[in-house]
Amino acid sequence: MSDPQRAPALETLPPDVVALADFERHAQARMTPEAWAFLNGGAADELTLRANRAAWDALQLMPRVLRDLSGGHTRVRLLGREMPWPVLLAPIAYQRLAHADGELACAYAAAAQGAGVVLSAQSSMPMEPVAQALRAEPQRGPLWFQLYWRDDPEFMRALLRRVEAAGYEALVLTVDAPVNGARDRERRAAFKLPDDIRAVNLGGLKRPIDLKPGQSPLFDGLMPRAATWAEIEWLRRESALPLLLKGVCHPEDALRARALGVAGLVVSNHGGRTLDTVPPTTALLPPLRAALGEDFTLLVDGGIRRGTDVLKALALGADAVLLGRPYVHALAAAGALGVAHALRLLRDELEIAMALCGCRSLDEVGPHLLAPGIR
Repeated sequence: MSDPQRAPALETLPPDVVALADFERHAQARMTPEAWAFLNGGAADELTLRANRAAWDALQLMPRVLRDLSGGHTRVRLLGREMPWPVLLAPIAYQRLAHADGELACAYAAAAQGAGVVLSAQSSMPMEPVAQALRAEPQRGPLWFQLYWRDDPEFMRALLRRVEAAGYEALVLTVDAPVNGARDRERRAAFKLPDDIRAVNLGGLKRPIDLKPGQSPLFDGLMPRAATWAEIEWLRRESALPLLLKGVCHPEDALRARALGVAGLVVSNHGGRTLDTVPPTTALLPPLRAALGEDFTLLVDGGIRRGTDVLKALALGADAVLLGRPYVHALAAAGALGVAHALRLLRDELEIAMALCGCRSLDEVGPHLLAPGIR
């Protein structure tokens, strides 16, 4: 396991990488087939997984010309703090499957490029050095911690205190995965975690499930332990950190979350890894923005690959986006340098797209940039 107290070593960047998609083949060559299936696979027939990407491609931009764009910038405000540009690294578990430096390398890369980080509860590196790597950079983006609910209040309280002490600035509770999806690709590959990789921040053992004859392991075993709206209220009482929910798709759920004091939502279908045939996030985002109004914080993930995708997401109503699989591809291909390069490519593409659409700042981005009939 990489030493979490030292900065990751720089590696050689593949010479043929000019876009995020170019990292993928290099990553696959460096990862085991089992780990690749875990990272890149989706649920069931992977319809949602493919639809996420296809939906961004289907949106078309309507550029404006001959505008004075001097002094333009990509700065945005998110939960009251300014960030250099509207991209955070999405929470992805067990990143040491891709590279020995795992989440620590990604934190250093994000800090260098002004991106935010949402660290997974299933991180394979301790939360404290990851936070330290990001917090040391004055021009960094936000530092958030993603949670899965565990039906153990004392464990959850201890975890919250540790998250707060490490300097994380918000909590992101994933609510769309009370059970795993039917991940056929992962099962065909017979994926299992290597002995030296685990969720190092989640100590202790879960209580065993005690079923009576005829009971369902899912409905009588797992689901009674899953989070409900009562757990949202519990988290709001137990921590002063802003709470966001990741995986809310329905406007009625979004309105209930806002009524309970949730600070924001991440519009997500879990990268197509839980329930297959959920709509792509391009379709989920506009109804949630319409229901919640302009002032509520909304982020979106799922299929982001280009700077034009970031611009389209903001045009649909997002305040920022989360980048997922591509940064882990970059991590596998070239460690911290790969992730930093991927983020720089994405930011350059965003600036180019803004300039060619006639936008001096992201405040000027809106639905008017999307071609009629395809919005």
